[in-house]
Amino acid sequence: MIDLNKIKTLREKTGAGISECREALDVANDDLTKAESWLKEHGISKASKKADRQTSQGVVESYVHGAGKIGVLVEVNCETDFVARTDDFKKLAHELAMQISAMNPKTPDELLKQPYIRDQQLTVADLIKSVIAKLGENIQVKRFTRLVLGSEN
Repeated sequence: MIDLNKIKTLREKTGAGISECREALDVANDDLTKAESWLKEHGISKASKKADRQTSQGVVESYVHGAGKIGVLVEVNCETDFVARTDDFKKLAHELAMQISAMNPKTPDELLKQPYIRDQQLTVADLIKSVIAKLGENIQVKRFTRLVLGSEN
């Protein structure tokens, strides 16, 4: 019998659904750490299955840092307007804008390869894959621009 408190804890840590948490704990013999790892791997495989889906909806997120010295606009796309309006998707877009502000990538591909600023164990691609696994839709960073006051680039 799987402990409901462990399911709740795993859900809070990963954002995965109840049935996925139950399956992960079952596979991991009730070990939270192993279950979390299993969910991450499972989420990555789910994300790769969705990679070919068209992303025509999304948001343009803005972020201004340093008392107006650095500004970022990033276009993050998903499959449906419904997902684009969710708090999880909006939070991801904001995190990506902050990442671009802090790390100054030149291209979306370079952005995806960077270590995530809030957790150096994850890449930005890993962060996006975790949200894909949670929301069930393909998500892509289409384009971005980073402006620095007084800079030509």
